[in-house]
Amino acid sequence: MTTSRRSATWFAATGRSGMNHRAWMRSQGFTSEVFDGRPVIGIATTWSELAPCNVHLHRVAESVKRGVWQAGGFPLEFPAMALGETLLRPTAMLYRNLLAMEAEELIRANPLDGVVLLSGCDKTTPGLLMAASSVGLPAVMVTGGPMLSGKYQGTDVGSGTAVWRWEEDLLAGRMTEQECAFAEGCMARSNGHCMTMGTASTMASMAEALGMQLPYSATWPAVDARRYETAQRAGQVIVDLVENDVTPDKIMTRKAFENAIRVNAAIGGSTNAVIHLLAIAGRLGVPLELDDFDALARDVPTLVNLQPSGKYLMEDFCYAGGLPAVMRELGGLLHTDALTVTRATVGENVKDAPCWNRDVIMPLDQPFQQAGTGTAVLRGNLAPDGAVIKQSAASPHLLKHRGRALVFDSPEAYHRVEADPELEVDEDTVLVIRYCGPKGYPGMPETANVPLPAKLLKRGVRDIVRICDGRMSGTAYGTVVLHVAPEAAAGGPLALVETGDWITLDVPSRTLALDVPDDELARRRAAWTPPPRPAVRGWTWLYTEHVQQADTGCDLDFLTGASGSQVGRESH
Repeated sequence: MTTSRRSATWFAATGRSGMNHRAWMRSQGFTSEVFDGRPVIGIATTWSELAPCNVHLHRVAESVKRGVWQAGGFPLEFPAMALGETLLRPTAMLYRNLLAMEAEELIRANPLDGVVLLSGCDKTTPGLLMAASSVGLPAVMVTGGPMLSGKYQGTDVGSGTAVWRWEEDLLAGRMTEQECAFAEGCMARSNGHCMTMGTASTMASMAEALGMQLPYSATWPAVDARRYETAQRAGQVIVDLVENDVTPDKIMTRKAFENAIRVNAAIGGSTNAVIHLLAIAGRLGVPLELDDFDALARDVPTLVNLQPSGKYLMEDFCYAGGLPAVMRELGGLLHTDALTVTRATVGENVKDAPCWNRDVIMPLDQPFQQAGTGTAVLRGNLAPDGAVIKQSAASPHLLKHRGRALVFDSPEAYHRVEADPELEVDEDTVLVIRYCGPKGYPGMPETANVPLPAKLLKRGVRDIVRICDGRMSGTAYGTVVLHVAPEAAAGGPLALVETGDWITLDVPSRTLALDVPDDELARRRAAWTPPPRPAVRGWTWLYTEHVQQADTGCDLDFLTGASGSQVGRESH
């Protein structure tokens, strides 16, 4: 048996230690040939019936196994924590770092030479990439793919995006409860994650843009045979990466992150990509800052006409040519020499990528939205450490706005009065929803894009400025300032805003200002008391004690960086 592999520490061991390792594996019916020195490949799957987006991953894992066997490896599937944003409370984001920590420890503690990461719903992709980055074994990402397009009353409807619209229509009296009940069954009609350019689709695209996922992997629908073909190919690729010692740090370089940021701008991707990419970079020690997202996106136009910013859905994006067509179109804006899991460069992977539908993927010189309409980073006395806004999903007339604040200390407090016809609010009001940050809620939920007050919806108002230290679903739209840092629960200036204060938003100038004198803010700060801790034990306590702010990626302070693949001690 080859003893140079990491797995040989277990399976080539002599004496009772090696006998035990091999014997218990043989209890599953494996023959002794699997211990002959071939690469042992872990398949980390986030399959769960409690995570609907990931429920088909057990079938994807079977395809990966076929590829590993074909390439001469030994595949072993193991479960990792499933994070479904659709069911998990208070938010799946509270548990992203727990998944990353769990998967990291499982990969390190077991006899693995490489790993294939199976993800679906949006937090599972960055969580697994963070884990693989910290361990440093060769890795390939396989995302589960988007659902088929939703269909309702003869039109395409997007998961998530349609919900926000239907909720507004219901509140405004444009839709009945019965119509809503029927419509919800038309929206999510197959396995897979959201088929809009929400965070799941965005992070799948980021994994591909980073070079960690095979070309076209981000867009094949979950139920398309090519999803399983891609998974089988990934099983072959991971064996090749192990044979050639190609580890994540050799792929996810500074150049790869710059590519991903620019691709995110081109596809109209989710603002959540900012937090997740910062966290992944932090595990690798790659220098990446919040302002990089603004600087690198300013000269990139939005090319992809997808909901929530546009018209089409991921199925259309797939058939139009997928992410390789976008990356080929971006051309010189990308580092085409960046390495990928194919062991070819980005440029080599996409040089012949065709575009089959220019309504979906528009050319660089005739984009869907002009350069500078991607995610913008705002700063000012209301967000000293930054905030973000997705310009492509915002209303142009609100990107420069001054209005009086209407302040709520939780989304629930706002929801209790949003239908009140006497609520003192108009189209110029700036809704402030705070204590929704990583420490405050806890977990930084997707609550920032609260629905508009019913009285405004009934008057035909479709958007107002909203400011929050929480997040917004990538499927959502509106003029929403997100990720305000420091958050209110950490004593950030957002905690000092009072109803009636004037707030100035100037996205072209990248500023967010609270128009209150410094001495008044100092008086308010002296009177401010932090909210009570949300927990005194368990994961939530650990999380709130150690979570970092949004501008650095919301990882836990003791998890940044890498520990490598070495097990602390060996037991004989």
